[in-house]
Amino acid sequence: MSRLYKNERLFEIISAFLCTKQKVSKFRYLLFGIVYVLCFGSVTISQIPNSEVSAANNTLTIDANLVHLGDLIDVDVIGSFEYDWRGTLTPEGFLDGFDKIENQIYALCKTEDQLAKAITVEYSKTLREPKVTVRILDRSNRAVAYLDGAVKLSQRFQIKRPVLLNELLIISGGITDQAGGEIRIFRPRNLSCISPGKERNQPAGKRPQDNASQTWLITIKDLLTGKREANPQILSGDIVTVLEAPPIYLIGGVNVPKKISSRSQITLSRAVASAGGVAKGGIEESVTIFRREGSESSIIRADLTKIKENKAEDPILRAFDIVEVGEKGRQNRKFPPAVDTRGHNTRDLAKLPLRIVD
Repeated sequence: MSRLYKNERLFEIISAFLCTKQKVSKFRYLLFGIVYVLCFGSVTISQIPNSEVSAANNTLTIDANLVHLGDLIDVDVIGSFEYDWRGTLTPEGFLDGFDKIENQIYALCKTEDQLAKAITVEYSKTLREPKVTVRILDRSNRAVAYLDGAVKLSQRFQIKRPVLLNELLIISGGITDQAGGEIRIFRPRNLSCISPGKERNQPAGKRPQDNASQTWLITIKDLLTGKREANPQILSGDIVTVLEAPPIYLIGGVNVPKKISSRSQITLSRAVASAGGVAKGGIEESVTIFRREGSESSIIRADLTKIKENKAEDPILRAFDIVEVGEKGRQNRKFPPAVDTRGHNTRDLAKLPLRIVD
């Protein structure tokens, strides 16, 4: 008997007990309230998944107050206009055009106070007890994160708070049927200021040294089953791509020439049916499968009529197969046709819609 059922049964017994007399004492009302809270309050708490409780206790890491590439920085020397400065960083992380001192100052991923102290040390060589304050005036030009590939809405994200991979996928409408089972994350160097391995759920073995660029793959299966390392924190500048499954092309005498996903095994007859079936001018007895395996290519002939009559095997298609249904008045090809394999690789990420995560 479940705990919830036991509590409901206990509630019925108590209710019957309280209702035996029309006049109910204050003591009985008090007893009823105590028992109700103990029974049903415990059920409510126990029904909260442990994963949600632990997730609420986890603290994600973000260093939004550190200097990033693209920030507009203001240096103010109190009591002097000549030594004030305002500008951005070089691609290497130094103050760009800060020529009032002898040595370059590295500012990337430093706090305002740390940068002010470094500038004070340099100014002290020519000024007497300089007082320097540093402020980040504009953070809007920081690198954005990209989410592209087999998602319903590819987007750019300006990240202003900690965010995990699964949240961005939800914001983008989820994963489409074209997904191939893996998600690739590319993290360029110097575009984020979290120390290597400091961010949450970083996959083991994927922690770069000296903020170097890195790339790793995550399986959608691991993400859906709740593995922590499959749900990393996404940082500014990350390029997240939900990889599409390799296509299978259906051309020739079908009603709707198209490409379909090869994520799951699909037979020839099912693939042709998904393309609207054989067209009026198509020839069911003349189907050609062009297949490439490594450096070798092969041609497979099939007859849909015999397949329907169970007189021939229904071949299972593979990734990048080109299925051509014969057409009346046209000879069968001897060589595979050229198909458009560009897909999402030609998308201009800079033109994707921008969304602010704050």
